[in-house]
Amino acid sequence: MANIVELSVVPPPLPQGWTPPAASGKSISPLVERKLLPAGQAYLAHVRRAVHKLTFEEHDKHTEEEQKRLAALNGAGSSAEDDLGVGEEEEPEELLTQDPKEWKKQDHYAVLGLSHLRYKATPEQIKIAHRKKVLKHHPDKKAGQVGDSNDDGFFKCIQKAFEVLSNPERRRQFDSVDPFYELFETDVPTQSQVTKHRNPEKYFFESFGPVFEREARFSKKQPVPLLGAIDDPKEKVEAFYDFWYNFDSWRSFEYLDKEVNEGSDNRDDKRYTEKKNKSERARRKKEDTARLRGIVDTALAVDPRIKRIRQEEKEAREAKKRSKGVNGNSLDAKQQAEEEKRKAEEEAKKKEEEEKIARAEAKKAKAAAANAAKKARRQARAADGGEA
Repeated sequence: MANIVELSVVPPPLPQGWTPPAASGKSISPLVERKLLPAGQAYLAHVRRAVHKLTFEEHDKHTEEEQKRLAALNGAGSSAEDDLGVGEEEEPEELLTQDPKEWKKQDHYAVLGLSHLRYKATPEQIKIAHRKKVLKHHPDKKAGQVGDSNDDGFFKCIQKAFEVLSNPERRRQFDSVDPFYELFETDVPTQSQVTKHRNPEKYFFESFGPVFEREARFSKKQPVPLLGAIDDPKEKVEAFYDFWYNFDSWRSFEYLDKEVNEGSDNRDDKRYTEKKNKSERARRKKEDTARLRGIVDTALAVDPRIKRIRQEEKEAREAKKRSKGVNGNSLDAKQQAEEEKRKAEEEAKKKEEEEKIARAEAKKAKAAAANAAKKARRQARAADGGEA
């Protein structure tokens, strides 16, 4: 049992010129004598210092090291959570007043305060953001307070967002139709915008580079070749366009499937809904493929590397012709020999065909003469029989 030490306290003298305040007329509670028990964090810290014979500085250092050790064992401490910077985005009125029944139309990343990270958010960041939102918007915490009547509805949106984003398969389906990326469909430059720009080469890489980088995350094959630079060789440029013209996307658009009516046991309704969903997924997939193909077509048409490669090939052909001109004598003799050989082969082939035709004609004439002689003999025999 701890010893209780009584300390005498002598108050300092009052300053000169001090006057007591005027009486307020209000009564004060009577003085109550209370007994302080040796408990609490301050008392425990005092005991640790006394037992281990530590100074205040040594005790603070030991406490800090212990906190770091526990944080390392747990994977992340409270300070690490704050450093992640998630779940702290502004919450506009239209976000807080969303209908939880319309959860398929909502931006789950924005609900959890992860708009700045989106598909790059790690599972740990999603958990931390969800925990912060729950602590802020839990209905029990807001009970009895005058405020937004839809706070319970937004809490349901938070729970649904966490349910979708914490499930890898459902999160992949949501990322497949993330409404945030619909805003970027208009940032793909047209062919005329590139060609009419004051610096077409620089504008091409600055505008198309982020587009291909954004689309690369949907590829089943990784890593994905990105746009590259102006001095890329022909093989690298051809490999880039070959990959993107045969792009294999994992986008499935299942997230937008129409739900079967709850409580319906009609098999025909379920089959019809499933058939309709399958047809819609195929249509969206086809439209997405055509959209990406259009981007690749536009990039190919204005790619300054294609123009450079064609110019290099043209110069190579001209250099080859010039080299032929320098060695023209030997090349002409060789070409002349090849030409004479070719003509001799053609003459021999022509002569053979003529002989073949002549043999056929002779055979045909011989057959005609035989038929005529046979006919003459028949006529002679017929004449002799008539005279007899």
